[in-house]
Amino acid sequence: MAAHVEVVSTDLRRCKVKVTPSTYLVDVLEEACQKLNLKSDNYLFKHKQRNVDLSCPFRTSGLVSGAKLELVRKSSSPSVVDIALQVEGETGEKPTQKLPSDMTLWKVLRQFEAAEGSKLNITARSYAQTSSGDSGSGQLFYEKPVVIIMGKKYFRQEELQKTLSQCGINSGRSNIQVEFEKTDQTLFDAMQQIDRYINDVKPGEPDEARNKPLHTEPVAPAAPAVAPSDGSKKEEASSEQTQPEPVPSPTADSGPTTEQPAPDAGSGDVMDVDPPTASVETSTSVDAHLQPTAVFSAPTSSTPAATKIYEDEAVYEPTIMHAQLRQQQLNQRAQNTRLKSDAELAADAAREAERLAKITKVEVKVRFPDQTSSQWEIHPDWTGSTLYQAVRGVMVHPELPFKLIMSVTRTAIQDNDRRLIAHYRLKGRELLNLVWEDSVPEKLRKDKFLKTDVAARAQEVRIPEVPQDDKDDGPSGEASSSKPPPEKKKGEHGNMDSEALKKKLGKLFKLPGKK
Repeated sequence: MAAHVEVVSTDLRRCKVKVTPSTYLVDVLEEACQKLNLKSDNYLFKHKQRNVDLSCPFRTSGLVSGAKLELVRKSSSPSVVDIALQVEGETGEKPTQKLPSDMTLWKVLRQFEAAEGSKLNITARSYAQTSSGDSGSGQLFYEKPVVIIMGKKYFRQEELQKTLSQCGINSGRSNIQVEFEKTDQTLFDAMQQIDRYINDVKPGEPDEARNKPLHTEPVAPAAPAVAPSDGSKKEEASSEQTQPEPVPSPTADSGPTTEQPAPDAGSGDVMDVDPPTASVETSTSVDAHLQPTAVFSAPTSSTPAATKIYEDEAVYEPTIMHAQLRQQQLNQRAQNTRLKSDAELAADAAREAERLAKITKVEVKVRFPDQTSSQWEIHPDWTGSTLYQAVRGVMVHPELPFKLIMSVTRTAIQDNDRRLIAHYRLKGRELLNLVWEDSVPEKLRKDKFLKTDVAARAQEVRIPEVPQDDKDDGPSGEASSSKPPPEKKKGEHGNMDSEALKKKLGKLFKLPGKK
């Protein structure tokens, strides 16, 4: 009988998948999800409460025939994996990078090529083929990369668009080998075909490329000074294009608008001067909502403010009530609970989306590397690109790369068109940390972060004083501060002191007792 594994879904549906020793577990996952009408990108395998490495074949996975594999949902946020790249023909130490699991194989290769100090040429390699042996006229032909992960090869362009997670790499450290295969396609034709394929597969990239020339587009009308009528038409067209965009640059728009009326000054036509002034006013009005609502200066003291707050040590001593509550929690976790079905999960997602749709504003505070911070009031239409542009508007060096990390979930907010409230589920008040990319030099990291006009509005962070509850108040309402605190505090239950109470509760909480 052929070997097989049994796959159990979250709603307790089962299916059998036949395997051979060379079958990769990522292919088993795709086949099982296809039989259960599920999307394989959202699930992982677990065997005996341990995650299964999907990148290895069945022979080296440690599984036996008839093993029961549980389908579990994958985390919505990508995990960080350590990738070591071994390129054919390259000697020396393997380059390693920490990359997100949702990055495609093609982007992984490009990331290693663009690394600082890297001399790798992987995606644009070619070889010369001459007409007569080693001499004569020739042409460059494309040498395509072949990515090998645990013996499995990915060489077609659609296979290189798979993410690391789809290839079975979700955590830990992995080794990727790259070999090269000669083709009969010229290098020029291959590069054009790759660009067309990537643009068709990822329609979001042309939008980002289209937004980038907005900063340099108004400079072009300033060159022609022979035909003033054509120049004014181009100015009006550029102002109409930049007006609906939520992220225009005021510095780039103001330069050409002030230089444009100079050639028309001799003609005395006032109507040619009005459109540039209108474009400046619209750009400033659009950027008004990107200004921070509050700016806070860095703390002057090196001692954290939390260490200055006095708290009685008796507050942290566990009581019988805490022990009983802990026992109740352990009993509840020991009981078997039914997993939610797909319909229940869809209903929960719909309720969560409805709750997020009712949020009208969220206060987001961004803490900068020099411990200064700024606060913005975001709305449901704010995206990751809008927040990144707002942060760049207060920076001294807005061209430096950085990323925004959520302080609680450690999720990185991407600079794209995903909405902050709907996708990242921001609510109430959120704190983000600005982290420099590795390519930023150390000298610029120590430079001032905020612009001069923004830093002038900075105010000191005021910590409200929490009133201390005094339990020694007399009948007259005055605290008897003259009484010294007792050396040993009697417990609330009987005549047992605090040391005996700790020994009694040590077994419940598994606290280290005295030897």
